Amino acid sequence: MIKTLEEMLDRAKSLGRKRLAVAAADEFEVLKAVEEARKSGIVDGILVGDKRRILKTCNDAEINPENFSIIDIPDSREAADECCRLIRNKEADFIMKGAIKTSAFMKAILDKQNGLAEGGLLSHVAVFEINGFNRLLFITDAAINISPSLWDKVQIIKNAVNMARNIGYNYPKVACLAAVEVVNPDKMPDTVDSAALAVMSLRKQIKNCVIDGPLALDVAISEKAVEIKGITSPVAGKADILLAPEIISANILYKSLTYLAGAKAAAIVTGTIAPVVLTSRADDHQTKFLSIAMGTAGVKSEK
Repeated sequence: MIKTLEEMLDRAKSLGRKRLAVAAADEFEVLKAVEEARKSGIVDGILVGDKRRILKTCNDAEINPENFSIIDIPDSREAADECCRLIRNKEADFIMKGAIKTSAFMKAILDKQNGLAEGGLLSHVAVFEINGFNRLLFITDAAINISPSLWDKVQIIKNAVNMARNIGYNYPKVACLAAVEVVNPDKMPDTVDSAALAVMSLRKQIKNCVIDGPLALDVAISEKAVEIKGITSPVAGKADILLAPEIISANILYKSLTYLAGAKAAAIVTGTIAPVVLTSRADDHQTKFLSIAMGTAGVKSEK
C-alpha cells in the first residue's frame, strides 16, 4: 500500500508513458503540468485546440511545442469531442480538461453517442497527502454528484475503490461519514444509508473493500478517538476512503484540507472508459501534475 503521492508518482512511472489528450489545451498551468509529466516519463501529450493559442501559450510557458502532437480545432467543445474520439479509437489513453468550461467539457464526456461514460454513474475521487498523517486519504464525491441516493453511493464507492486498487490498495477501508456513530432516521437520514452500505459490504454486495458507518470524521481516521469513544469497527481509525453524504460536506472537506491544512492533492473523475483529469482553475500547478499522475495510474491495462 502506498502512503505518499510521491509513491503514487513512482507507480505511474513504472507503468510506462500513457497518451494524454488535452481538450482546449491553451491553458498555461495545464500545459506546465503536462510538460512536467512528459519530463517525468509518464505521458506523451496530445494537445487539441486552437493551434495558434496553443503555440502562444507554449511560448509564454517556455515549452517547446515540438514535444507534443497538436491537433488544430479552434472550437473548445469540438476539441473535447475530438479528445473523446481519440480515446474511443485507442489513439489516447486518458483525457484532461484545459481552457474549456467544465459544463461543456462534461457534456462531451457524457455524450451518449461519442462520450466516455460506461453507462454507470460518474464520480469525483480525490486523494490527499496530509502533513502529520501516516497514509493517503481518499475523499468522494466533492464535484459531481450533488445529493446522491443510496444506489448512487454504491456506485460512488465502487468507483473510488477501483481507483484506490489501481494505485496499490488491495482491500481499502471505506468510512461513510456522518456527525455521529448511531443511526438516526428522523433527524439524520444519511445515517440510514451509511448503515445499509455497511450491511451490503458485510453481505458482499459491494466487493473488494470493507465499509462501515455511520462514522464521524474523528472516529474514521483517529485510532485515539476510537479508543476514547469505545467504537468497535473494522474501519474506524483506519479508513482509506471517506464517503461524504453529499457534495457540500465533501467540497468543504476537500478545500479545508488544501487551503487550511496545506495538503497535497490529486483528483480525477472515474466511472468512465478512461480516466478524466478534471481540475479547477484555482488548483495549483502541483495538483494538476499529480492529478495527471493519478490518471496515468488509473488507465486500464490491456488484457
